[in-house]
Amino acid sequence: MAGAVPASPFLAVAEGARFVLGRIAQSLDGRIATPSGASRWIGGEEDLDHTHRLRASADAVLVGASTVAADDPRLTTRRVRGPSPVRVVLDPRRRLGVEFCLFQDGGATLLCVAAENIAGETRHGTAELVGVSCPDGVFDLRRLLDQLALRGLRRVLVEGGGVTLSRFLAAGLLDRLHVTLAPLLLGGGIPAFALPAAATPAEARRLAWTVHPLGGDLLLDIVLTANATGRGGEGPRAP
Repeated sequence: MAGAVPASPFLAVAEGARFVLGRIAQSLDGRIATPSGASRWIGGEEDLDHTHRLRASADAVLVGASTVAADDPRLTTRRVRGPSPVRVVLDPRRRLGVEFCLFQDGGATLLCVAAENIAGETRHGTAELVGVSCPDGVFDLRRLLDQLALRGLRRVLVEGGGVTLSRFLAAGLLDRLHVTLAPLLLGGGIPAFALPAAATPAEARRLAWTVHPLGGDLLLDIVLTANATGRGGEGPRAP
């Protein structure tokens, strides 16, 4: 089913409700970057505009440390009108230096690290340091979302990379997923998703999507929970 590019799902979220949207752009063969990590740009201009529109209606945009290290993104809304969201970076081991744009340009940024990696400090460049429960080196994502909600950050855009997005998906914490499919064959590289393998296709999680043209790309709009539409989704939110 195809139609015009949908308005940002964040716009329909009830006041005070939590809503988490995953966002990723991939090649036809399921890659988000080449083997060297180059990813600019998988999608076209319309894909970039759509991402910036999503940022403009989100309270926070969240990425993992590997995305920052590879792309040095700004995560602003410079292509569209609207406020830039709070930038949230997940770096449990605090391996990122202060030279990246997110820690230098003065925009509101939270650097989330394992609590023991704060050592009494409050800032990392211009970013605020936030300690989060991190058993076995992996963030407790539900607790992380709770901490963001306490700051009024309830509409969260998870923008990358593939491992970070996959962890939210596997934990049942995504309400909706926007995947851009670009007519590009990379032949190898970094996969879009890193999830536990299904033994057979019959045992895999099958999703429903609505397909929208996005310039020369396709946008796959995937509802994952009842929270995404108010009418019921593919399955219940994990407890």
